[in-house]
Amino acid sequence: MAENIDNWASQGRKNIFGEKVEVTEMQSEAGAAGAVHGGCAAGSLVSTYTASQGLLLMIPNMFKIAGEMMPCVFHVTARAIAGQALSIFGDHTDVMTCRTTGFNMLSSHTVQEVCDMALIAHVASLKSSLPFMHFFDGFRTSHEIQKINVMSYEDIKAFAPMEAIQRHRERGLNPKQPHLRGTSQGPDVYFQCCEASNKYYNDVPAIVETIMREFESKFGRSYHLFDYYGDADAESVVVLMGAGAPVCEEAADYLRKQGKKVGVVKVHLFRPFSNKHLIEAIPKTVKHVTVLERTKEPGCLGEPLYLDVCAAFAESDRGMPKIVGGRYGLGSKDFTPAMAKAVYDNMLDGKFKNHFTVGIEDDVTFTSLPIGPEFDSIPEGTTQCMFWGLGSDGTVGANHDAIRIIGDNTPLFVQGYFAYDAHKSGGVTVSHLRFGSKPIKSVYLIKYADYVACHFQNYVQKYKLLSALKQGGTFVLNCAWTKEQLEQELPGSLKREIAKRQTKFYIINAAALAESVGLGRRINMVMQAVFFKLANVIPYERAVVLLKGAIQKTYGSKGQKIVDMNCKCVDESLTKLEEVNYPASWADAPLEKVEHAPAPKFVTDLLWPSLAMEGNEIPVSKFQPGGIMPMGTTKFEKRGIAPELPIWDSDKCIQCNMCSFVCPHAAIRPFLADADESAKAPADFKMIPCKAKQGYNFRIQVAGYDCTGCKVCSTACPKGAITMKNSLNEMKREGANWEYAMTLPNRGHLFDRFSVIGSQYQQPLLEFSGACEGCNETAYIKLITQLFGERMVVANATGCSSIWGGTWGTIPYTVNSKGEGPAWGNSLFEDNAEYGLGMAKATGAARERLHNVAKAVVELKISPELKKMLEEWIPNWLNAEVCEKIFHDIVPLLEKEKAALPEVAELYNLRNLFPRLSQWIFGGDGWAYDIGYGGLDHVIAQGVNLNVVVLDTEMYSNTGGQKSKATPIGAVAKFAAAGNRRNKKELGLIAMQYGDVYVASISLQANYAHALKAIKEAESYDGSSLVICYAPCREQGFDISKSLEEAKQAVASGYWHLYRYDPRLIGQGKNPFQLDSSAPTVDLKQFLARENRYAMLMRTQKDVATELQDSLKVHTTERFEKLKKLAADVAVLKEGVAK
Repeated sequence: MAENIDNWASQGRKNIFGEKVEVTEMQSEAGAAGAVHGGCAAGSLVSTYTASQGLLLMIPNMFKIAGEMMPCVFHVTARAIAGQALSIFGDHTDVMTCRTTGFNMLSSHTVQEVCDMALIAHVASLKSSLPFMHFFDGFRTSHEIQKINVMSYEDIKAFAPMEAIQRHRERGLNPKQPHLRGTSQGPDVYFQCCEASNKYYNDVPAIVETIMREFESKFGRSYHLFDYYGDADAESVVVLMGAGAPVCEEAADYLRKQGKKVGVVKVHLFRPFSNKHLIEAIPKTVKHVTVLERTKEPGCLGEPLYLDVCAAFAESDRGMPKIVGGRYGLGSKDFTPAMAKAVYDNMLDGKFKNHFTVGIEDDVTFTSLPIGPEFDSIPEGTTQCMFWGLGSDGTVGANHDAIRIIGDNTPLFVQGYFAYDAHKSGGVTVSHLRFGSKPIKSVYLIKYADYVACHFQNYVQKYKLLSALKQGGTFVLNCAWTKEQLEQELPGSLKREIAKRQTKFYIINAAALAESVGLGRRINMVMQAVFFKLANVIPYERAVVLLKGAIQKTYGSKGQKIVDMNCKCVDESLTKLEEVNYPASWADAPLEKVEHAPAPKFVTDLLWPSLAMEGNEIPVSKFQPGGIMPMGTTKFEKRGIAPELPIWDSDKCIQCNMCSFVCPHAAIRPFLADADESAKAPADFKMIPCKAKQGYNFRIQVAGYDCTGCKVCSTACPKGAITMKNSLNEMKREGANWEYAMTLPNRGHLFDRFSVIGSQYQQPLLEFSGACEGCNETAYIKLITQLFGERMVVANATGCSSIWGGTWGTIPYTVNSKGEGPAWGNSLFEDNAEYGLGMAKATGAARERLHNVAKAVVELKISPELKKMLEEWIPNWLNAEVCEKIFHDIVPLLEKEKAALPEVAELYNLRNLFPRLSQWIFGGDGWAYDIGYGGLDHVIAQGVNLNVVVLDTEMYSNTGGQKSKATPIGAVAKFAAAGNRRNKKELGLIAMQYGDVYVASISLQANYAHALKAIKEAESYDGSSLVICYAPCREQGFDISKSLEEAKQAVASGYWHLYRYDPRLIGQGKNPFQLDSSAPTVDLKQFLARENRYAMLMRTQKDVATELQDSLKVHTTERFEKLKKLAADVAVLKEGVAK
């Protein structure tokens, strides 16, 4: 929401007063709430937008704002709160946490209501002189596209309470009319002051109801504090808030046609809760009430709305109906008409199960309601379309355009909703689009589709693509297969569905067409043209004109070349489309036997069903409470998403291992095999003699089904020994080769793990993450796990690295053959440094205890072998290499002797602390430079032995590219749509001021050896270290396959500098600061032109862009000179001081 406001402001759009809207991005939501508080105190009209953990950070200020009776509105996309795991999806847990703040709470249930209630909330806030929270369901409502009626500025201004606005302004802090706020009160007056505001809250329901009536008079849409829908003489009603309300309306309509007397009460004003208005809204004939809530409050008697409804009836003059409550839709769990009907059936059948859940199978505490079959309650004439896409292929963006094209240019009602998995890129996306002549209030996923398109051919083996397709519906498959090859390539289950449903079946090789015009894997425009032709929602000729207009609007800022390529795809699409006349025999096509490799129970019972998009059917009993996950599960995923695979040419290979070093996904690695192993290898598993170690054969092998096809490895090879080839022909063979390679023992112990070549013989303990293809963050972390993985403890800030590193089910952090690997945890976004410090302190204290116990045990009567090991370990307990060796030898001895002495038993209990554990703190620049900076600064000032890695993409990459204080001047980002106007924070130089913090600025992609050396030095330093890693990101707007060249150009142009600050050198009389990059050899503007975040501003506002880039050039030049001075030789400095 705030991003749209910022975009409008950058485009010169004004508010109703004809003034520019000032948008300020703060370092955190706590900061934003503080700024809102200050703005309100000064008498300004202020608003903010937030959700989930962000809302919780605002709570302290919300109490202040409400206590001081300041009108303002917080718009909240209600979302889940991170507990046992993070969920970015929707429910009401966050807003329910704010019930006691004093904010009035107004709920919207549909996209149209969001627009309307936003205005009502602002007007009500001003008229009541109290703050409001306007909330609606995150994702299900906030991300839904609907055709709505929008009020004009003129009408909004006429509706605005100008007198109340003036009253608010006059209450603002001003030295010409001074007053004081924010006092400290004692017990003699505090209670009375709290009660003094009661009359204002008591007036709120009447104020809001009056505004709603005025709104209806002006705009024609009617709302009440509690809206009733259903039979006037209903006997059973459901009371609820949020996006579930329209679904209950559909279910109610279905039941009313069967003669059932049912209804729905939709709550708008939740706080203050008006008993009077609720009771008036519910028909007097009602005997049964179910309160549905999209939240969970563990240990409570009932969720908040349930308790309010019970209390309302208890305090009314009406008789108490039978009231039950239940939960639905947590974390955006889909809520369908069949589920809503189950809620009604619970009353109609006289069961009255209380404190139930609906939409899941709870076979542990047995709270769930049984759900009957789905039924079609969509208005007749509605066209429903589903698009199965591959994350980053452009499918979702194109469907956004399709919705807008049809919605803006026809009288049809439209709806779009987009379901994603958790992969940063390359995951499955399913777009749900509806078009019809009647309003669409079906806020759930499509169950009966007229049109299904599959944009990625591998999905035919993975998903039930046609489970929702209607009889006689249309199915379009993007694939590289010919019509003749379909007989062999399509699985029997899909053939049966195609035939059984009498499907109109089409194929197109959209990938080949997109590649031929220069769009790579972005097939979206090809498939959109096909959709407009086959779905026939609007005439095709008109659709093409509108589609090309949308292309210009969407891609115009990226240059005319991109526009022309997309238009060419549209023009040529139909020439490549083929209809498939399949044989009748498909109806009885043989079913292939599904064979899975042996896998852990977690994978078979949970992961594989979830990956098949059948996670909704998994019962509660299968889950382990507490959020603990097994390691190394991504290897069971086998996504097979690479359009091309890197194929090794043994004749050209010089065995430098650079391809493996830069691989972000650990999907290409060197392997060594002895003579016996080589003899057992598959025929295609070609090997050559290893140059570094005699007696072994060498091979570079790609994980065919795990590679993302980013091409980075092929650009790293200095001899052209890695060639990208079509995966259609290579994946199966290379997949089999990889499985054999996995049987070979790791031989990393034969090499120096701190060399570029040797590091890649170490097993990566981060593999096959869900990061974007070519992600440069993962390359750093993968390398760190190869160097220290078996003894790492990691605190990871929320952000990109926590999503690709810790998404439920698909865990890329793995273990070695001994079962050892990184122990990883995520707390929040803002507290990661403190979280890591807590880990380090706790580990340090535990190892101190072990050290003391060991010193006591060595004096006791123990075996000579154990005594010898302890005598070696005690003086070397901080030596990682010695500790690791002793750990593996001492544990069997301790287990053998623990029964003899309690002190030895304690040593055994503490056995996993014998290694010198290595504490790491990972996070992005949004965390380190902004929201978590205060904590980071405090933590590195403690002098504790820990290592901080900042993955610097120069923006908030995880949320789509917002500006951070790491964003350089001149770069375009969200909240800097017209170019950032401030220089980047010098995080490294700030940290150096402490004098005892190791600091490095590195670019792995630009200088392998330097990155390796800095990481090794940082970990070996007995104190805090900070390693700032340049991580080129796709959000910066360049071809990610060229990230190595990008990084090298960044260093060569002086845009990014390489340096190290090692406090240990001070004790040697040396300068602790070492500048490791030379003077610029590439023009800075030449580098900036490579990235769209700079180039797009040059295209749209050349004068502004030129000025900002000139400023950046001056800044980088001055920065380099400053670093040169820091790096000056100590002797030279001393000589200068003497003179």
